[in-house]
Amino acid sequence: MPRVTNFEVLCRKEQSTLSIRTKTSVQNLPILIGESYGKMGAYLQEIGEYLADIPYVGYFNMDMQNLEVEIGFPVSKPLPEKGDIKAGTIPASKIVFCIYRGAYSEITSTYDEMAKWIATKGFKPTGIAYEYYYNSPMDFSESELLTMLVMPIVLL
Repeated sequence: MPRVTNFEVLCRKEQSTLSIRTKTSVQNLPILIGESYGKMGAYLQEIGEYLADIPYVGYFNMDMQNLEVEIGFPVSKPLPEKGDIKAGTIPASKIVFCIYRGAYSEITSTYDEMAKWIATKGFKPTGIAYEYYYNSPMDFSESELLTMLVMPIVLL
């Protein structure tokens, strides 16, 4: 059974990133994430840099057959680009977040709960959602997967 801690509001500073932005279907997403993390990890090693936080995927729409995603690594400073690996930022913003524990396939209900909570508090989501992955399904059972869900918000 998926478990969520409380929803919380936080002001987040701008975060430098390296990322690959693309479109994909939800079915192809796990392979694409793995390949992209591998490619960006090799690039960081090549230039002698490290992650500043845990990897993420930004979702810019919820069209499951044509997802627009940004697969990225937070980094400590702006870094040079290489091919489809682009330098960028996650802008400073007010966010609502929670820690989700469970299978990725069951995460939708938590997003629904989060959206309702946001509305009751007088906020509006900006339309982007981020998932930060604390562990990997290659190393942990589905019931032990930890994901931080983040939605940037504005006041209504």
